[in-house]
Amino acid sequence: MPTNDSSPLVAWLNASRPQTLPAAWTPVWIGSAFAFYEGGFSWVVFTLALTSASLIQIGTNFANDYFDSKTGVDIDRIGFERPTSSGALSSKEMAWGTTITMILAFLSGLGLVWIAGLPILWIGLASLLFGIAYTGGPFPLAYNGLGDLFVWLFFGVIAVMGTTYAHLQEWSETAFWLGSATGALCINILVANNLRDIEADRKAHKRTVGVLFGERFLKMEYTSMIGLALGIHGWLYLSSGFEAWWALVVVIILPFLVLPLKQVWHHHDKSILNGTLKQSALVLMIYGLSVSSSLILTRLLSS
Repeated sequence: MPTNDSSPLVAWLNASRPQTLPAAWTPVWIGSAFAFYEGGFSWVVFTLALTSASLIQIGTNFANDYFDSKTGVDIDRIGFERPTSSGALSSKEMAWGTTITMILAFLSGLGLVWIAGLPILWIGLASLLFGIAYTGGPFPLAYNGLGDLFVWLFFGVIAVMGTTYAHLQEWSETAFWLGSATGALCINILVANNLRDIEADRKAHKRTVGVLFGERFLKMEYTSMIGLALGIHGWLYLSSGFEAWWALVVVIILPFLVLPLKQVWHHHDKSILNGTLKQSALVLMIYGLSVSSSLILTRLLSS
């Protein structure tokens, strides 16, 4: 039975962690906008990809909630309340929620497989598998210092390249670089989370990058991921012979980086990093919308 007065609907909403959804939406926006830029956009593909990505993100969050409560790593957390650990939802309910959400993600992805073929099937199956393996299974990625690599790969490179491929049925080097920049900014959501929870993770023997290498490393990682994203866009502009002006729109995120960078480097209270996590997600969303809009506008102006 729940131990608080929250309704089941509120508990499920909290478990879905809507503040993390920009990590699912941004690569679909960018991959779809780049496909539009290349002349191969499909509203059906966009809708199916956005639905599948959102469900995989939510399913991964549910699985994270379930496995963290089972292993006890949620004890003494500073972060957002976890419905399973707090008693708002039972472990059985969360297990069913994870299963149903992942099945719905698979079913929505079948439409993309029908349109774009087997490469999308393998991408979808890998995303579902690693979404569970992030905190579950015999070698949880998040507990063994591989969470950052997982985020960069699946919420960056694979997501952007896979979305672009679903539209165009061909692979793109530019989509790889856009995915790398997207993944770098996605990592910063995780870095803010790990910096906030570093002491609780250490007590729970959760070997995150922060536990393995320390707080200073996380602060440097957060800063370097911003530099990586900006550097990639600078390189895309220069390598295009100064024609890819859309790549320079990335500078729009600069004013929004001041506060989270200050909080990461100079916080005195770990609870402040809850806001840093949200701000990092906002930066990612602004990045996705600005880059996508510039790609679409470039195509429209050249028509």
